[in-house]
Amino acid sequence: MQIIEQYIAAWNTTDAAARKELVGRVFTTEATYTDPLAQVTGHDQIDALLAAAQAQFAGLEFTLAGEVDAHHDVARFTWHLGPHNGEPIVVGFDVAVLADGRIDKVHGFLDRVPA
Repeated sequence: MQIIEQYIAAWNTTDAAARKELVGRVFTTEATYTDPLAQVTGHDQIDALLAAAQAQFAGLEFTLAGEVDAHHDVARFTWHLGPHNGEPIVVGFDVAVLADGRIDKVHGFLDRVPA
């Protein structure tokens, strides 16, 4: 599913201008992102969250861990965070709610995190 691939790409885009543009394409204006560590709303807060994750996990990348399962305007998928082509350090599961072809809500879960 292309929008989810773009979502993962946004997490990996370190160029601030390119990331901000991608956030604008992927998310609705009032999109929300919620996981156990964050709850943000709108493009600016989502972009700041992505930038903070990139700073915290410099050199690591997000990848889809399998197929995206989707129906109607809902998609669920597992992702990995780790070194390129390496063993994941963090494993998560997200549910995205779409509106007009963009992500309106993300409900994220962390399945494996380092101690």
